[in-house]
Amino acid sequence: MNLGFSEEQRFIQEQANNFLSDQCPIAAVRDVLESNKDFDQSLWQQMIELGWTALSIPETYDGLGLGFLELCLIAEELGKVLAPVPFLSSVVLATEAIKASETAIQQQWLPQLASGEKVGCVSLNPEYAKLSIDKQQLSGSICPVFDGGIADFVVFAYAQQSEIKFGLAELDQAGVSITTLESMDPSKNIVKLDFDKAAFTVLEITDGAAQLSNKLLNTAAVITAFEQFGGAEKAMQTGIEYTKNRYAFGRQVASFQAIKHKFADMFVALELAKSNAYYAAWALSTDADELELAAATARVSASDAFYDISKENIEVHGGMGFTWEFDCHLYYRRAQYLSAVIGTQPLWQDKLVNALIKHGVAA
Repeated sequence: MNLGFSEEQRFIQEQANNFLSDQCPIAAVRDVLESNKDFDQSLWQQMIELGWTALSIPETYDGLGLGFLELCLIAEELGKVLAPVPFLSSVVLATEAIKASETAIQQQWLPQLASGEKVGCVSLNPEYAKLSIDKQQLSGSICPVFDGGIADFVVFAYAQQSEIKFGLAELDQAGVSITTLESMDPSKNIVKLDFDKAAFTVLEITDGAAQLSNKLLNTAAVITAFEQFGGAEKAMQTGIEYTKNRYAFGRQVASFQAIKHKFADMFVALELAKSNAYYAAWALSTDADELELAAATARVSASDAFYDISKENIEVHGGMGFTWEFDCHLYYRRAQYLSAVIGTQPLWQDKLVNALIKHGVAA
């Protein structure tokens, strides 16, 4: 078992870090958060030019033919800068869903995803799809849909006669209306999709729709864990820098024992999340039997770490940490968003317990 990354993969991460540090300052995140923008279009376009949208798409379909490990490292760097882009929705989930579909669907959509010409979003929970289907027409709603206001198409799971199926609907057509929803993190887009006899395609999934649903959830859990601990690490660093430069009673705030204890707790939570995420990345990249357990463990620990660290970051900034002008709330908002984007913490805790029982670790 190798839980490390190759030299080439670390080079990709280093280049991503350099690019995002320069092109996605915190001011750019605020610009999206404080405006009516759904995402940072300029940053997204530059990511397309760098080939990030083509990372895991096979070369046959104009992609780079790389894998999940590269996606994990990019996600970590995006998490550090709180990038307001549809990376998880389009580059990870929509792409993986299309890759699992029949050849004709792959030929139609993968080249367009690779080139950035099209953006996809995904709804994985059949309970979110309140739909009625008449032949190839779709009526009803799907809510919530993350990045649905940005996407050109949605891949959605729905239940039909107690069977999970997947469909694909283009969003720029008659019979589709999009309503933007309020979010804890306004720099990320969440919508309700309403359909009135809209055209859609039933996807024929190679290995079965239920298996795909589970695979996409596990994939999202692992990739999101990297984004979460990336954000958590940056939040902790901002807290450390602030308390080093802030003085009270003639001493650095960072020198007080209570503050040291807070950072010690943050560090332990961060390292736990990181180690679990690395193990989950290995399991995902090798399709190991432990993937379900590893993904749930990574998801739970990373969600806890980002939430706790972003909250404590506000605390160590003192009274000013609660103000709009300071950036602490941006990390807290993103932590809350990411903890709900693919299912809440109780859901993943249940999945973790079930996985432990399945592997004989708990009874």
